[in-house]
Amino acid sequence: MSYLNIDAQALNTYDAIVIGSGISGGWSAKELTGKGLRTLVLERGRDVRHVTDYPTTNTQPWEFEHRNQLRQEVRDANPIISKCYAFYEGTEQFFVKDAEHPYVQDKPFDWIRGYQVGGKSLMWARQTQRWSDFDFEGPARDGFAVDWPIRYADIAPWYSYVEKFAGITGNKDGIATLPDGEFLPPHEWNCVEKHFQSKIAARYKDRHVIMGRAAHLTQPKQVHYDQGRAQCQHRTICERGCPFGGYFSSNSTTIPWAAKTGKMTLRPNSVVHSIIYDEKKGKATGVRVIDTNTKKMTEYYARIIFLNAAALNSNLVLLNSTSNRFPNGLGNDSGVLGKYAAFHNYRAGISGEYDGDLDSTTDGRRPNSPYIPRFRNVLKQETGFLRGYAAGFSAGRSSNSDQSLVGADLKQSLLNPKLGGWHVGSHMMGETIPKESNYVALDKNLKDPYGIPQLKISIAYDDNDDKMVKDYQEQMTEMFTEAGFKNIRVRDDHRNPGLDIHEMGGVRMGKDPKTSMLNKWHQLHACKNVFVTDGASMTSTSTQNPSLTYMAFSARAVDYAVKEMKKGLL
Repeated sequence: MSYLNIDAQALNTYDAIVIGSGISGGWSAKELTGKGLRTLVLERGRDVRHVTDYPTTNTQPWEFEHRNQLRQEVRDANPIISKCYAFYEGTEQFFVKDAEHPYVQDKPFDWIRGYQVGGKSLMWARQTQRWSDFDFEGPARDGFAVDWPIRYADIAPWYSYVEKFAGITGNKDGIATLPDGEFLPPHEWNCVEKHFQSKIAARYKDRHVIMGRAAHLTQPKQVHYDQGRAQCQHRTICERGCPFGGYFSSNSTTIPWAAKTGKMTLRPNSVVHSIIYDEKKGKATGVRVIDTNTKKMTEYYARIIFLNAAALNSNLVLLNSTSNRFPNGLGNDSGVLGKYAAFHNYRAGISGEYDGDLDSTTDGRRPNSPYIPRFRNVLKQETGFLRGYAAGFSAGRSSNSDQSLVGADLKQSLLNPKLGGWHVGSHMMGETIPKESNYVALDKNLKDPYGIPQLKISIAYDDNDDKMVKDYQEQMTEMFTEAGFKNIRVRDDHRNPGLDIHEMGGVRMGKDPKTSMLNKWHQLHACKNVFVTDGASMTSTSTQNPSLTYMAFSARAVDYAVKEMKKGLL
Protein backbone atom coordinates (compact mmCIF):
# COMPACT_ATOMS: atom_id res chain seq x y z
CA MET A 1 0.00 0.00 0.00
CA SER A 2 2.85 2.40 0.78
CA TYR A 3 4.24 1.87 -2.74
CA LEU A 4 0.83 2.70 -4.19
CA ASN A 5 0.75 5.91 -2.18
CA ILE A 6 4.22 6.84 -3.40
CA ASP A 7 3.22 6.16 -6.99
CA ALA A 8 0.03 8.18 -6.63
CA GLN A 9 1.95 11.09 -5.15
CA ALA A 10 4.45 10.98 -8.01
CA LEU A 11 1.64 11.09 -10.57
CA ASN A 12 0.16 14.11 -8.80
CA THR A 13 3.42 16.02 -8.50
CA TYR A 14 4.32 19.02 -10.67
CA ASP A 15 6.93 21.75 -10.69
CA ALA A 16 4.29 24.41 -10.09
CA ILE A 17 0.60 24.72 -9.30
CA VAL A 18 -1.53 27.69 -10.35
CA ILE A 19 -4.85 28.15 -8.55
CA GLY A 20 -7.23 29.95 -10.90
CA SER A 21 -7.25 30.52 -14.66
CA GLY A 22 -8.46 34.11 -14.94
CA ILE A 23 -6.37 37.11 -15.90
CA SER A 24 -3.61 36.62 -13.33
CA GLY A 25 -3.77 32.81 -13.31
CA GLY A 26 -3.57 32.67 -17.08
CA TRP A 27 -0.47 34.84 -17.03
CA SER A 28 1.11 32.76 -14.26
CA ALA A 29 0.46 29.61 -16.30
CA LYS A 30 1.88 31.13 -19.50
CA GLU A 31 5.05 32.30 -17.80
CA LEU A 32 5.68 29.14 -15.76
CA THR A 33 5.22 26.79 -18.71
CA GLY A 34 7.20 29.10 -20.96
CA LYS A 35 10.13 28.73 -18.58
CA GLY A 36 9.91 24.96 -18.76
CA LEU A 37 8.01 24.12 -15.58
CA ARG A 38 5.45 21.32 -15.58
CA THR A 39 2.46 23.27 -14.33
CA LEU A 40 -0.93 22.17 -13.02
CA VAL A 41 -3.63 24.81 -13.49
CA LEU A 42 -6.64 24.33 -11.23
CA GLU A 43 -9.98 25.94 -12.08
CA ARG A 44 -13.04 25.50 -9.89
CA GLY A 45 -15.42 25.98 -12.80
CA ARG A 46 -16.05 24.16 -16.04
CA ASP A 47 -13.84 24.16 -19.10
CA VAL A 48 -14.49 26.91 -21.66
CA ARG A 49 -12.50 26.69 -24.86
CA HIS A 50 -11.87 29.59 -27.18
CA VAL A 51 -14.46 29.93 -29.96
CA THR A 52 -16.10 26.53 -29.53
CA ASP A 53 -17.57 27.33 -26.11
CA TYR A 54 -19.01 30.77 -26.87
CA PRO A 55 -22.59 29.66 -27.64
CA THR A 56 -24.09 33.12 -28.18
CA THR A 57 -21.19 34.92 -29.82
CA ASN A 58 -22.88 34.91 -33.24
CA THR A 59 -26.50 34.87 -32.09
CA GLN A 60 -28.61 37.61 -33.64
CA PRO A 61 -31.00 39.64 -31.44
CA TRP A 62 -34.10 38.03 -32.94
CA GLU A 63 -32.67 34.56 -32.34
CA PHE A 64 -32.76 34.85 -28.56
CA GLU A 65 -35.86 33.26 -27.11
CA HIS A 66 -36.41 36.24 -24.82
CA ARG A 67 -34.89 38.90 -27.09
CA ASN A 68 -31.70 38.82 -24.97
CA GLN A 69 -33.55 39.86 -21.81
CA LEU A 70 -33.43 38.03 -18.50
CA ARG A 71 -36.48 35.99 -17.64
CA GLN A 72 -38.26 37.19 -14.52
CA GLU A 73 -37.68 33.88 -12.76
CA VAL A 74 -33.93 34.31 -13.34
CA ARG A 75 -34.04 37.80 -11.85
CA ASP A 76 -36.08 36.60 -8.88
CA ALA A 77 -33.66 33.73 -8.20
CA ASN A 78 -30.56 35.91 -8.63
CA PRO A 79 -31.05 39.34 -7.04
CA ILE A 80 -27.28 39.86 -6.75
CA ILE A 81 -25.89 38.83 -10.11
CA SER A 82 -28.87 40.37 -11.91
CA LYS A 83 -27.53 43.79 -10.93
CA CYS A 84 -24.44 43.28 -13.11
CA TYR A 85 -24.52 45.28 -16.36
CA ALA A 86 -23.07 42.37 -18.35
CA PHE A 87 -25.51 39.69 -17.13
CA TYR A 88 -28.25 39.01 -19.67
CA GLU A 89 -29.65 36.15 -21.71
CA GLY A 90 -26.59 36.02 -23.96
CA THR A 91 -24.12 35.78 -21.06
CA GLU A 92 -25.95 33.82 -18.34
CA GLN A 93 -23.66 30.83 -18.86
CA PHE A 94 -20.55 32.75 -17.77
CA PHE A 95 -21.74 34.08 -14.40
CA VAL A 96 -22.07 32.41 -11.01
CA LYS A 97 -25.71 32.27 -9.95
CA ASP A 98 -26.49 33.42 -6.43
CA ALA A 99 -27.20 29.95 -5.04
CA GLU A 100 -24.18 28.23 -6.55
CA HIS A 101 -21.57 29.62 -4.16
CA PRO A 102 -23.28 31.17 -1.12
CA TYR A 103 -21.56 33.71 1.11
CA VAL A 104 -22.46 35.71 4.19
CA GLN A 105 -23.10 39.43 3.85
CA ASP A 106 -22.20 40.86 7.23
CA LYS A 107 -22.69 44.14 5.37
CA PRO A 108 -24.34 44.41 1.93
CA PHE A 109 -21.88 43.30 -0.74
CA ASP A 110 -22.61 42.21 -4.32
CA TRP A 111 -20.01 39.58 -5.20
CA ILE A 112 -19.87 39.14 -8.99
CA ARG A 113 -18.04 35.98 -10.08
CA GLY A 114 -17.29 33.90 -13.16
CA TYR A 115 -16.32 30.31 -12.47
CA GLN A 116 -14.95 28.74 -15.64
CA VAL A 117 -11.64 28.45 -17.43
CA GLY A 118 -10.78 32.07 -18.16
CA GLY A 119 -12.75 33.34 -15.18
CA LYS A 120 -13.94 36.92 -15.56
CA SER A 121 -11.41 37.59 -18.33
CA LEU A 122 -14.22 36.53 -20.67
CA MET A 123 -16.56 39.28 -19.45
CA TRP A 124 -14.31 42.09 -18.21
CA ALA A 125 -14.56 45.71 -19.34
CA ARG A 126 -11.04 45.53 -20.87
CA GLN A 127 -9.78 48.91 -19.61
CA THR A 128 -6.03 48.80 -19.01
CA GLN A 129 -4.24 51.74 -17.40
CA ARG A 130 -0.80 51.70 -15.84
CA TRP A 131 -0.17 52.92 -12.31
CA SER A 132 2.31 55.72 -11.64
CA ASP A 133 4.42 56.55 -8.62
CA PHE A 134 1.61 58.84 -7.49
CA ASP A 135 -0.37 55.64 -6.96
CA PHE A 136 2.35 53.48 -5.43
CA GLU A 137 3.36 56.31 -3.08
CA GLY A 138 -0.20 57.10 -1.97
CA PRO A 139 -0.18 55.18 1.34
CA ALA A 140 3.19 56.62 2.35
CA ARG A 141 1.93 60.17 1.72
CA ASP A 142 -1.27 60.03 3.72
CA GLY A 143 -0.53 57.24 6.19
CA PHE A 144 -3.39 54.92 5.31
CA ALA A 145 -2.67 51.24 4.62
CA VAL A 146 1.10 50.54 4.56
CA ASP A 147 3.79 51.63 2.14
CA TRP A 148 4.02 49.63 -1.05
CA PRO A 149 7.32 47.69 -1.23
CA ILE A 150 7.62 48.53 -4.94
CA ARG A 151 7.52 51.62 -7.12
CA TYR A 152 6.73 52.30 -10.76
CA ALA A 153 10.32 51.61 -11.84
CA ASP A 154 10.00 48.05 -10.53
CA ILE A 155 6.89 47.27 -12.55
CA ALA A 156 7.34 49.46 -15.67
CA PRO A 157 9.28 46.90 -17.75
CA TRP A 158 6.69 44.27 -16.89
CA TYR A 159 3.88 46.54 -17.97
CA SER A 160 5.65 46.79 -21.33
CA TYR A 161 6.13 43.04 -21.46
CA VAL A 162 2.49 42.14 -20.92
CA GLU A 163 1.14 45.01 -23.05
CA LYS A 164 3.04 43.81 -26.11
CA PHE A 165 1.68 40.29 -25.76
CA ALA A 166 -1.89 41.14 -24.76
CA GLY A 167 -2.37 43.97 -27.25
CA ILE A 168 -3.38 47.34 -25.79
CA THR A 169 -4.87 50.21 -27.74
CA GLY A 170 -4.07 53.73 -26.59
CA ASN A 171 -2.43 57.05 -27.32
CA LYS A 172 0.87 58.47 -26.13
CA ASP A 173 -0.59 61.23 -23.95
CA GLY A 174 2.48 62.28 -21.93
CA ILE A 175 0.64 62.52 -18.61
CA ALA A 176 2.67 62.02 -15.43
CA THR A 177 -0.25 60.52 -13.51
CA LEU A 178 -0.93 57.91 -16.19
CA PRO A 179 2.27 56.62 -17.81
CA ASP A 180 2.21 55.77 -21.50
CA GLY A 181 2.57 52.18 -22.60
CA GLU A 182 3.24 49.92 -25.58
CA PHE A 183 0.19 50.86 -27.60
CA LEU A 184 -1.57 49.74 -30.74
CA PRO A 185 -3.31 52.59 -32.64
CA PRO A 186 -5.97 54.37 -30.55
CA HIS A 187 -9.69 54.33 -31.12
CA GLU A 188 -11.27 57.33 -32.81
CA TRP A 189 -13.11 60.18 -31.14
CA ASN A 190 -16.43 61.64 -32.17
CA CYS A 191 -16.84 65.38 -32.60
CA VAL A 192 -18.53 66.08 -29.25
CA GLU A 193 -15.89 64.12 -27.35
CA LYS A 194 -13.22 66.20 -29.13
CA HIS A 195 -15.17 69.35 -28.24
CA PHE A 196 -15.19 68.35 -24.57
CA GLN A 197 -11.48 67.52 -24.66
CA SER A 198 -10.58 70.92 -26.13
CA LYS A 199 -12.75 72.85 -23.68
CA ILE A 200 -11.24 71.08 -20.68
CA ALA A 201 -7.69 71.55 -21.99
CA ALA A 202 -8.30 75.28 -22.44
CA ARG A 203 -9.82 75.73 -18.98
CA TYR A 204 -7.73 73.40 -16.79
CA LYS A 205 -4.00 72.70 -16.81
CA ASP A 206 -4.17 69.64 -14.56
CA ARG A 207 -7.17 67.87 -16.11
CA HIS A 208 -6.98 65.72 -19.19
CA VAL A 209 -9.48 63.95 -21.39
CA ILE A 210 -7.81 61.11 -23.27
CA MET A 211 -8.93 58.13 -25.30
CA GLY A 212 -9.27 55.06 -23.11
CA ARG A 213 -6.59 52.40 -23.07
CA ALA A 214 -8.11 49.01 -23.68
CA ALA A 215 -7.16 45.40 -24.42
CA HIS A 216 -8.34 45.40 -28.04
CA LEU A 217 -6.40 44.56 -31.20
CA THR A 218 -6.95 47.67 -33.29
CA GLN A 219 -3.98 46.66 -35.44
CA PRO A 220 -2.63 43.19 -34.62
CA LYS A 221 1.08 42.46 -34.71
CA GLN A 222 2.76 39.16 -35.52
CA VAL A 223 2.70 38.02 -31.91
CA HIS A 224 -1.08 38.32 -31.94
CA TYR A 225 -1.42 36.40 -35.19
CA ASP A 226 0.83 33.76 -33.64
CA GLN A 227 -1.75 33.48 -30.86
CA GLY A 228 -4.44 32.82 -33.46
CA ARG A 229 -6.11 36.17 -32.88
CA ALA A 230 -7.41 38.72 -35.37
CA GLN A 231 -8.34 42.39 -35.45
CA CYS A 232 -11.15 43.60 -33.18
CA GLN A 233 -14.38 43.87 -35.18
CA HIS A 234 -15.98 46.46 -32.85
CA ARG A 235 -18.99 44.21 -32.32
CA THR A 236 -19.32 45.46 -28.69
CA ILE A 237 -20.70 42.13 -27.46
CA CYS A 238 -17.35 41.16 -25.94
CA GLU A 239 -18.79 39.61 -22.78
CA ARG A 240 -20.24 36.74 -24.87
CA GLY A 241 -16.71 35.67 -25.86
CA CYS A 242 -15.00 36.84 -29.03
CA PRO A 243 -14.41 34.25 -31.81
CA PHE A 244 -11.86 36.60 -33.39
CA GLY A 245 -9.82 36.95 -30.21
CA GLY A 246 -10.15 40.69 -30.79
CA TYR A 247 -9.82 41.41 -27.08
CA PHE A 248 -7.53 39.82 -24.53
CA SER A 249 -8.82 36.93 -22.47
CA SER A 250 -7.13 33.95 -20.87
CA ASN A 251 -9.18 31.73 -23.17
CA SER A 252 -7.94 33.29 -26.41
CA THR A 253 -4.42 34.10 -25.34
CA THR A 254 -2.49 32.90 -22.29
CA ILE A 255 -4.11 29.50 -21.68
CA PRO A 256 -3.71 28.29 -25.31
CA TRP A 257 -0.16 29.69 -25.32
CA ALA A 258 0.66 27.71 -22.18
CA ALA A 259 -0.96 24.60 -23.65
CA LYS A 260 1.26 24.80 -26.76
CA THR A 261 4.34 24.24 -24.58
CA GLY A 262 3.14 20.77 -23.61
CA LYS A 263 3.98 21.66 -20.02
CA MET A 264 0.48 22.58 -18.80
CA THR A 265 -2.09 20.27 -17.27
CA LEU A 266 -5.44 22.04 -17.01
CA ARG A 267 -7.86 20.62 -14.49
CA PRO A 268 -11.30 22.28 -14.45
CA ASN A 269 -14.08 21.39 -11.98
CA SER A 270 -11.49 21.56 -9.19
CA VAL A 271 -12.31 23.55 -6.05
CA VAL A 272 -9.22 24.21 -3.97
CA HIS A 273 -9.98 23.43 -0.36
CA SER A 274 -6.64 24.54 1.10
CA ILE A 275 -2.90 24.69 0.66
CA ILE A 276 -0.88 21.96 2.39
CA TYR A 277 1.88 23.17 4.72
CA ASP A 278 4.67 20.83 5.81
CA GLU A 279 5.93 21.93 9.21
CA LYS A 280 9.11 19.87 9.00
CA LYS A 281 10.07 21.35 5.64
CA GLY A 282 8.82 24.81 6.59
CA LYS A 283 7.04 25.33 3.28
CA ALA A 284 3.92 24.52 1.33
CA THR A 285 4.01 21.20 -0.47
CA GLY A 286 0.74 21.14 -2.39
CA VAL A 287 -3.00 21.69 -2.41
CA ARG A 288 -6.15 19.79 -1.50
CA VAL A 289 -8.70 19.76 -4.32
CA ILE A 290 -12.36 18.76 -4.34
CA ASP A 291 -13.74 17.49 -7.63
CA THR A 292 -17.02 19.31 -8.24
CA ASN A 293 -18.58 16.27 -9.92
CA THR A 294 -17.56 13.47 -7.54
CA LYS A 295 -16.94 15.55 -4.36
CA LYS A 296 -13.78 13.46 -3.93
CA MET A 297 -10.73 15.17 -2.43
CA THR A 298 -7.33 14.74 -4.06
CA GLU A 299 -3.95 16.15 -3.13
CA TYR A 300 -1.54 17.62 -5.68
CA TYR A 301 2.06 18.58 -5.00
CA ALA A 302 4.54 21.12 -6.32
CA ARG A 303 7.63 23.13 -5.41
CA ILE A 304 5.89 26.48 -5.89
CA ILE A 305 2.27 27.56 -5.75
CA PHE A 306 0.73 30.62 -7.41
CA LEU A 307 -2.56 31.63 -5.83
CA ASN A 308 -4.69 33.43 -8.44
CA ALA A 309 -8.24 32.56 -7.42
CA ALA A 310 -9.38 36.24 -7.58
CA ALA A 311 -9.15 38.52 -4.57
CA LEU A 312 -11.81 37.24 -2.20
CA ASN A 313 -11.42 33.57 -3.06
CA SER A 314 -7.64 33.84 -2.61
CA ASN A 315 -8.34 35.18 0.87
CA LEU A 316 -10.72 32.28 1.45
CA VAL A 317 -8.13 29.66 0.42
CA LEU A 318 -5.46 31.09 2.73
CA LEU A 319 -7.90 31.48 5.64
CA ASN A 320 -8.91 27.84 5.23
CA SER A 321 -5.28 26.66 5.03
CA THR A 322 -4.67 26.11 8.72
CA SER A 323 -2.03 24.08 10.54
CA ASN A 324 -0.30 24.00 13.89
CA ARG A 325 2.17 26.52 12.50
CA PHE A 326 -0.53 28.74 11.02
CA PRO A 327 -3.74 28.32 13.07
CA ASN A 328 -5.24 31.52 11.62
CA GLY A 329 -4.48 30.91 7.98
CA LEU A 330 -1.38 30.21 5.92
CA GLY A 331 1.29 32.88 6.32
CA ASN A 332 -0.84 34.88 8.75
CA ASP A 333 1.77 35.71 11.37
CA SER A 334 0.84 39.38 11.11
CA GLY A 335 -2.86 38.80 11.78
CA VAL A 336 -3.83 40.99 8.82
CA LEU A 337 -5.04 38.19 6.51
CA GLY A 338 -8.51 39.08 5.24
CA LYS A 339 -8.26 42.64 6.57
CA TYR A 340 -7.81 45.97 4.79
CA ALA A 341 -9.99 44.87 1.89
CA ALA A 342 -10.96 47.60 -0.53
CA PHE A 343 -12.80 48.19 -3.80
CA HIS A 344 -13.64 50.94 -6.27
CA ASN A 345 -16.39 53.48 -5.73
CA TYR A 346 -18.57 53.55 -8.86
CA ARG A 347 -21.65 55.06 -7.22
CA ALA A 348 -21.74 58.44 -8.94
CA GLY A 349 -22.47 59.57 -12.48
CA ILE A 350 -23.55 62.58 -14.47
CA SER A 351 -25.42 63.12 -17.72
CA GLY A 352 -26.26 66.04 -19.94
CA GLU A 353 -27.19 67.18 -23.44
CA TYR A 354 -25.44 69.18 -26.15
CA ASP A 355 -27.20 71.05 -28.94
CA GLY A 356 -24.15 71.73 -31.11
CA ASP A 357 -22.68 69.67 -33.98
CA LEU A 358 -26.14 68.69 -35.20
CA ASP A 359 -24.74 68.24 -38.70
CA SER A 360 -22.68 65.26 -37.49
CA THR A 361 -23.36 61.88 -35.93
CA THR A 362 -21.46 58.74 -34.96
CA ASP A 363 -20.57 55.94 -37.34
CA GLY A 364 -20.42 52.31 -36.24
CA ARG A 365 -19.56 51.09 -32.77
CA ARG A 366 -16.54 51.34 -30.49
CA PRO A 367 -15.62 49.04 -27.57
CA ASN A 368 -13.94 51.90 -25.70
CA SER A 369 -14.53 55.50 -24.62
CA PRO A 370 -12.59 58.55 -23.43
CA TYR A 371 -11.11 58.60 -19.94
CA ILE A 372 -10.32 61.34 -17.43
CA PRO A 373 -7.32 60.41 -15.23
CA ARG A 374 -7.32 61.36 -11.56
CA PHE A 375 -6.71 65.05 -10.90
CA ARG A 376 -7.59 65.45 -7.19
CA ASN A 377 -5.00 65.29 -4.37
CA VAL A 378 -2.21 64.35 -6.77
CA LEU A 379 0.65 66.72 -5.93
CA LYS A 380 -0.75 67.73 -2.56
CA GLN A 381 -3.73 67.21 -0.29
CA GLU A 382 -6.25 69.78 -1.52
CA THR A 383 -9.67 68.45 -0.51
CA GLY A 384 -11.47 67.21 2.58
CA PHE A 385 -11.13 63.59 1.47
CA LEU A 386 -8.16 61.32 0.83
CA ARG A 387 -7.03 60.07 -2.59
CA GLY A 388 -9.13 60.73 -5.69
CA TYR A 389 -11.14 59.47 -8.62
CA ALA A 390 -10.89 58.92 -12.36
CA ALA A 391 -13.87 59.15 -14.69
CA GLY A 392 -15.18 57.74 -17.91
CA PHE A 393 -16.77 59.98 -20.53
CA SER A 394 -18.71 59.40 -23.72
CA ALA A 395 -21.00 61.19 -26.14
CA GLY A 396 -23.53 59.82 -28.56
CA ARG A 397 -26.50 60.84 -30.61
CA SER A 398 -29.89 59.19 -30.38
CA SER A 399 -31.68 58.04 -33.51
CA ASN A 400 -35.18 56.75 -34.09
CA SER A 401 -36.82 54.94 -36.95
CA ASP A 402 -40.55 54.50 -37.55
CA GLN A 403 -41.21 50.93 -36.43
CA SER A 404 -44.83 51.11 -37.61
CA LEU A 405 -43.77 50.97 -41.25
CA VAL A 406 -43.34 47.83 -43.33
CA GLY A 407 -41.46 46.79 -46.46
CA ALA A 408 -39.48 49.35 -48.41
CA ASP A 409 -40.73 52.22 -46.22
CA LEU A 410 -39.37 50.50 -43.11
CA LYS A 411 -36.01 49.91 -44.79
CA GLN A 412 -35.75 53.56 -45.74
CA SER A 413 -36.68 54.60 -42.20
CA LEU A 414 -33.98 52.33 -40.77
CA LEU A 415 -31.39 53.64 -43.20
CA ASN A 416 -32.36 57.26 -42.61
CA PRO A 417 -33.44 57.50 -38.97
CA LYS A 418 -34.57 60.71 -37.34
CA LEU A 419 -31.68 62.02 -35.31
CA GLY A 420 -32.11 63.46 -31.86
CA GLY A 421 -29.65 65.66 -30.00
CA TRP A 422 -26.34 64.67 -28.44
CA HIS A 423 -26.30 63.09 -25.01
CA VAL A 424 -23.18 63.02 -22.84
CA GLY A 425 -22.34 61.09 -19.73
CA SER A 426 -19.66 60.19 -17.23
CA HIS A 427 -19.20 57.69 -14.43
CA MET A 428 -16.94 57.89 -11.42
CA MET A 429 -14.12 55.48 -10.55
CA GLY A 430 -13.10 56.36 -7.01
CA GLU A 431 -10.34 55.00 -4.80
CA THR A 432 -11.46 53.60 -1.47
CA ILE A 433 -9.18 53.54 1.55
CA PRO A 434 -8.18 50.09 2.89
CA LYS A 435 -9.30 49.90 6.51
CA GLU A 436 -9.03 47.20 9.13
CA SER A 437 -12.80 47.37 9.59
CA ASN A 438 -13.26 46.23 5.98
CA TYR A 439 -12.51 42.52 6.08
CA VAL A 440 -13.43 39.01 5.02
CA ALA A 441 -13.40 35.99 7.31
CA LEU A 442 -14.62 32.40 7.44
CA ASP A 443 -18.08 31.84 8.87
CA LYS A 444 -17.90 29.49 11.85
CA ASN A 445 -21.09 27.62 11.05
CA LEU A 446 -22.13 27.84 7.41
CA LYS A 447 -20.55 25.68 4.70
CA ASP A 448 -20.67 25.84 0.91
CA PRO A 449 -21.75 22.85 -1.23
CA TYR A 450 -18.24 21.37 -0.90
CA GLY A 451 -18.03 21.55 2.86
CA ILE A 452 -15.76 24.60 2.85
CA PRO A 453 -16.64 27.44 5.26
CA GLN A 454 -18.58 30.22 3.61
CA LEU A 455 -16.87 33.56 3.26
CA LYS A 456 -18.21 36.32 5.49
CA ILE A 457 -17.83 39.75 3.87
CA SER A 458 -17.89 42.90 5.99
CA ILE A 459 -17.07 45.77 3.63
CA ALA A 460 -18.76 49.17 3.46
CA TYR A 461 -18.46 52.76 2.28
CA ASP A 462 -17.37 55.45 4.70
CA ASP A 463 -17.44 59.23 5.05
CA ASN A 464 -14.42 59.57 2.75
CA ASP A 465 -16.35 57.86 -0.04
CA ASP A 466 -19.37 60.13 0.45
CA LYS A 467 -17.20 63.24 0.28
CA MET A 468 -15.56 61.94 -2.89
CA VAL A 469 -18.93 61.37 -4.54
CA LYS A 470 -19.98 64.93 -3.76
CA ASP A 471 -16.73 66.37 -5.13
CA TYR A 472 -17.01 64.31 -8.33
CA GLN A 473 -20.53 65.61 -8.88
CA GLU A 474 -19.45 69.22 -8.26
CA GLN A 475 -16.32 69.08 -10.41
CA MET A 476 -17.94 67.23 -13.31
CA THR A 477 -20.90 69.62 -13.24
CA GLU A 478 -18.43 72.50 -13.54
CA MET A 479 -16.63 70.75 -16.42
CA PHE A 480 -19.86 69.91 -18.23
CA THR A 481 -21.00 73.51 -17.85
CA GLU A 482 -17.67 74.75 -19.19
CA ALA A 483 -18.23 72.60 -22.29
CA GLY A 484 -21.65 74.10 -22.88
CA PHE A 485 -23.66 71.02 -21.95
CA LYS A 486 -27.21 71.53 -20.73
CA ASN A 487 -29.83 69.72 -18.64
CA ILE A 488 -27.03 68.43 -16.44
CA ARG A 489 -28.13 65.78 -13.95
CA VAL A 490 -25.98 64.11 -11.29
CA ARG A 491 -26.76 60.79 -9.65
CA ASP A 492 -25.66 58.61 -6.77
CA ASP A 493 -27.15 55.16 -7.20
CA HIS A 494 -25.93 54.00 -3.74
CA ARG A 495 -24.99 50.64 -5.21
CA ASN A 496 -23.51 48.11 -2.83
CA PRO A 497 -19.75 47.63 -2.69
CA GLY A 498 -18.73 44.81 -4.98
CA LEU A 499 -20.75 45.82 -8.01
CA ASP A 500 -17.65 47.64 -9.26
CA ILE A 501 -16.18 44.09 -9.60
CA HIS A 502 -12.78 45.41 -8.44
CA GLU A 503 -12.40 43.94 -4.97
CA MET A 504 -8.81 44.05 -3.71
CA GLY A 505 -6.65 43.43 -0.67
CA GLY A 506 -6.70 41.10 2.30
CA VAL A 507 -3.31 39.59 1.42
CA ARG A 508 -1.54 42.88 1.00
CA MET A 509 2.08 43.53 0.06
CA GLY A 510 4.35 45.45 2.39
CA LYS A 511 7.89 45.90 3.63
CA ASP A 512 7.25 44.74 7.20
CA PRO A 513 6.10 41.15 7.88
CA LYS A 514 4.41 42.45 11.03
CA THR A 515 1.91 44.51 9.03
CA SER A 516 1.64 42.73 5.69
CA MET A 517 1.35 39.29 4.11
CA LEU A 518 3.56 39.52 1.01
CA ASN A 519 7.00 40.88 0.19
CA LYS A 520 7.97 42.86 -2.90
CA TRP A 521 8.03 39.66 -4.99
CA HIS A 522 4.50 38.63 -3.97
CA GLN A 523 5.84 35.85 -1.73
CA LEU A 524 4.19 35.13 1.57
CA HIS A 525 6.62 36.50 4.14
CA ALA A 526 6.21 33.34 6.23
CA CYS A 527 5.94 30.76 3.42
CA LYS A 528 8.31 31.65 0.63
CA ASN A 529 7.13 29.19 -2.01
CA VAL A 530 3.56 30.56 -2.15
CA PHE A 531 2.96 33.59 -4.35
CA VAL A 532 -0.21 35.70 -4.62
CA THR A 533 -0.41 37.95 -7.69
CA ASP A 534 -4.12 38.69 -8.09
CA GLY A 535 -6.22 41.44 -6.52
CA ALA A 536 -5.73 40.04 -3.02
CA SER A 537 -2.13 41.30 -3.08
CA MET A 538 -3.08 44.96 -3.50
CA THR A 539 -1.95 47.31 -0.74
CA SER A 540 -4.14 50.13 -2.02
CA THR A 541 -6.52 50.45 -4.98
CA SER A 542 -5.74 53.73 -6.74
CA THR A 543 -8.31 54.66 -9.41
CA GLN A 544 -7.16 52.66 -12.44
CA ASN A 545 -8.77 49.47 -13.63
CA PRO A 546 -6.48 46.90 -12.00
CA SER A 547 -6.25 43.97 -14.44
CA LEU A 548 -3.17 45.17 -16.34
CA THR A 549 -1.34 45.49 -13.04
CA TYR A 550 -2.25 41.90 -12.12
CA MET A 551 -0.82 40.73 -15.45
CA ALA A 552 2.45 42.56 -14.82
CA PHE A 553 2.63 41.36 -11.22
CA SER A 554 2.19 37.75 -12.32
CA ALA A 555 4.85 37.86 -15.03
CA ARG A 556 7.32 39.59 -12.71
CA ALA A 557 6.72 37.19 -9.81
CA VAL A 558 7.11 34.10 -12.01
CA ASP A 559 10.40 35.42 -13.37
CA TYR A 560 11.68 35.84 -9.81
CA ALA A 561 10.33 32.50 -8.59
CA VAL A 562 11.93 30.49 -11.38
CA LYS A 563 15.29 32.19 -10.83
CA GLU A 564 15.05 31.36 -7.12
CA MET A 565 14.18 27.74 -7.95
CA LYS A 566 17.25 27.46 -10.17
CA LYS A 567 19.36 28.72 -7.26
CA GLY A 568 17.86 26.01 -5.07
CA LEU A 569 16.21 28.56 -2.80
CA LEU A 570 12.63 27.39 -3.43
